[in-house]
Amino acid sequence: MKPEFIIVHHSLTKDGTTVSWGAIRKYHIETMGWADIGYDAGIELVNDQYEVLIGRMWNETGAHTIGMNDKSIGICFVGNYDIDPVPDGIKQKGIVFIRFLQDLYKIPNENIKGHCEYAPKTCPGKNLMEWVRAIRI
Repeated sequence: MKPEFIIVHHSLTKDGTTVSWGAIRKYHIETMGWADIGYDAGIELVNDQYEVLIGRMWNETGAHTIGMNDKSIGICFVGNYDIDPVPDGIKQKGIVFIRFLQDLYKIPNENIKGHCEYAPKTCPGKNLMEWVRAIRI
């Protein structure tokens, strides 16, 4: 698969300094019955710095956005950005990772989307969606 889009999500969970990426994977597998975590990657605060974490292997189709999984990379920003402000550190790590993916796969700015643009949800949260719109310019 050569992805044409990057779709941004949020976890709807509070971020802390311990890794919750494993808990998200466990929820997707054990509760949702999926083969693996739905996202291709995640960004989370680990100890005192933000890290990019691998989700589902990139040679497998993700399970993050109905109708777009086979042509997109889904990135989950850990946190609840309907409520919480988006920390500068996660935005900085996010932009570096997104620009890397854009360069690697030749994805144009207008193809950076929020999950809410494909589903009747608030995901990636109103606060993170403002950032997504800003980086598309």
